[in-house]
Amino acid sequence: MKSMMMAVVIACAGGMAAAQEAQGEMPDAQGNQGPPEFFRSIYPEHAFDEAMALYGALGNEEAELDAKTRELVALAVAAQIPCEYCVYAHMKNARSAGATEGELREAVATAANVRMWSTMLNGMDYDFEAFRAEHDELMPPTN
Repeated sequence: MKSMMMAVVIACAGGMAAAQEAQGEMPDAQGNQGPPEFFRSIYPEHAFDEAMALYGALGNEEAELDAKTRELVALAVAAQIPCEYCVYAHMKNARSAGATEGELREAVATAANVRMWSTMLNGMDYDFEAFRAEHDELMPPTN
């Protein structure tokens, strides 16, 4: 249960940052600007400010991913966890950031495809060193 709550907070965090990017700070239950009550009420009080700073950093002006890309990644991860709360939030946030229905479907399908191949490779105990060699031959390292 504790790890699920943490996953919800982490997965939804990027969504709040994108929403704040698009429309300014969100008001809390008392009408004050700041994080929504659904974050505040589930997270340990003594660590809340640090948690908010962490996800806020991912959406600040120094972030290399734009809000739409961040939300598409978050949606794909949320679909694979799976987290109903996060899927709802990131689907809505991605749309608000300009994602098309096609982009939403592709993000989720890409996550499903990665999971399928991961399941096959791990389930069939494919040799990792052989995998690396084959992959590097197809796509040589860039560094």
